[in-house]
Formats: sequence, structure tokens, C-alpha cells
Amino acid sequence: MSTKSYDSAFAELKKLLTLMEEDQSVDKLAERVKKAQALITSCKEKLRNVEKEVEGLVE
Repeated sequence: MSTKSYDSAFAELKKLLTLMEEDQSVDKLAERVKKAQALITSCKEKLRNVEKEVEGLVE
């Protein structure tokens, strides 16, 4: 998951959330939540890395 760009991971997360809202299938819920969690983790990691890089530039 970490090889995706932030924009790609965020777009996939938005699409997944729309699916979860539209199709409230309990059978697919656990799978979608796991995938969403992985995407959120990836996005957070990328944001933290950018934050560290920017902080290094302004010091």
C-alpha cells in the first residue's frame, strides 16, 4: 500500500467510503474497513514524511 502516491491512496479511500455508504453489505464491511484502515495508515505516513521534510527545509 505504501507504494501508492498520496493522491492515489486518498482517491481510493474516497471511492471506498462512497461504496460503504451506498452498499451497506455486512458481508463486505470487514474487508472494506481493513482496506480503508490500510489506506489511512499509508496517507498518514506520507503526510508525516512530508511534514518532516518541510520542517527540515524551514529550519
